[in-house]
Amino acid sequence: MHAPAEFAVWMDLAIAEAEAALASDDVPVGAVLVAPDGTVVSVGRNERELHTDPTAHAEVVAIRAAATALADWHLTELTLVVTLEPCVMCAGAILAARIPRVVFGAWDEKAGAVGSVYDVLRDRRLQHRVEVYAGVEAERCSTLLTDFFRGAGGVGAP
Repeated sequence: MHAPAEFAVWMDLAIAEAEAALASDDVPVGAVLVAPDGTVVSVGRNERELHTDPTAHAEVVAIRAAATALADWHLTELTLVVTLEPCVMCAGAILAARIPRVVFGAWDEKAGAVGSVYDVLRDRRLQHRVEVYAGVEAERCSTLLTDFFRGAGGVGAP
């Protein structure tokens, strides 16, 4: 298992992905999937605007890339680090991929599915449970989103 001290390093990578999403006018959310040895397996950022794909959230993009890179959809050894609390769709993808650990930055009080609105990843009725670490670099992650939605971007929810 990774130590919480490592989470900030990986969150820096996720934040860089979120910043890159801005280039295509996408909501600035970034994600990184990390192997047990600390190797970054994949990265993702919101690409909904870029690909006109409503499912192209950062988490889903990173999960698809990791499954391709590993030639396996069972991502049972990886840790997902993401700048925003996953939504219901992304929580479903996390469960489907069997990802055991999620680290996120900002809470999503409107659509969060890891404690804010719903708590899908820790629902005792489901077969797979996920270890969750919340609030890592929360202020930096939240500022990215707040600035985006207050500025010229910001046409919809993450």
